[in-house]
Amino acid sequence: MADNAAGLWETPAVEVLRFRPGMQIADLDSRSTPGLVSGKTDGKRALHERGMVLSSLQEKLYANGRSGDNRSVLLVLQGMDTAGKGGMVRHVIGHVDPQGVDHVAFGVPTDEEKRHHYLWRVTKALPRGGQLGVFDRSHYEDVLVVRVHGFVPETVWRSRYDEINQFEKELLGTGTTLVKVAMFVSLDEQKSRLQKRLERPDKYWKYNPGDVTERKLWPAYQDAYQAMLDKTSTEDAPWYVVPCDRKWYSRIAVTELLIDAFERLRLEWPKPDFDIDTEQRRLAES
Repeated sequence: MADNAAGLWETPAVEVLRFRPGMQIADLDSRSTPGLVSGKTDGKRALHERGMVLSSLQEKLYANGRSGDNRSVLLVLQGMDTAGKGGMVRHVIGHVDPQGVDHVAFGVPTDEEKRHHYLWRVTKALPRGGQLGVFDRSHYEDVLVVRVHGFVPETVWRSRYDEINQFEKELLGTGTTLVKVAMFVSLDEQKSRLQKRLERPDKYWKYNPGDVTERKLWPAYQDAYQAMLDKTSTEDAPWYVVPCDRKWYSRIAVTELLIDAFERLRLEWPKPDFDIDTEQRRLAES
């Protein structure tokens, strides 16, 4: 973020949101706006402006992919229900060319997926070269939901932290840049968002009675998320902890994280594989 997002950030999002050893999510104020100088009005305006920057960078990645570049960017969105993962896709990824996006929303594993190793379905969904991949939930479900509900023995899910770290290390080695975002919403805000779904006929489809059941497991989920962050935030694939009670903040924050990831690729427009002068002459004569 060379221009520091036009002065919006006192501390760049990529620095202030990075998970640090010793950080406790139980102490996180999910209504806070870490690092941001401006308020909601400027933040929402900046989302559009910075979205255009993101769009240009993503187009370069897509263009390079068309020219054989195998590099990609993968955004992992992991959070409790109502944290805003779907809205993040619409309002942040919505700025870029959909041709260059590989988006996958991971739900409950299908019967076929259950017959395979838990990383099987994730490996199948990895972004192709030149693509911005987006995971709405991810392989981390297998150390979160699986742990909380005891779907597998503790010895099994505990071994997965190291397995995931190795999987991501190999992924980085193939040219994929990882942006892992842990999205946190407060119990009160979650309750408010669920209530709104019950009050609007156009939102009934988003309401899941199981979400209320999951709320009762909040302490267990906090422990699971803390362990996930402690054990899988690495130097090359760190987690970014984003407070999500204020949707406008979380969206501009993730936009900045993505811009930083793309800028670190130092992308240039691909060179033509044809002679410009010849093609200009041929076009003029056509």
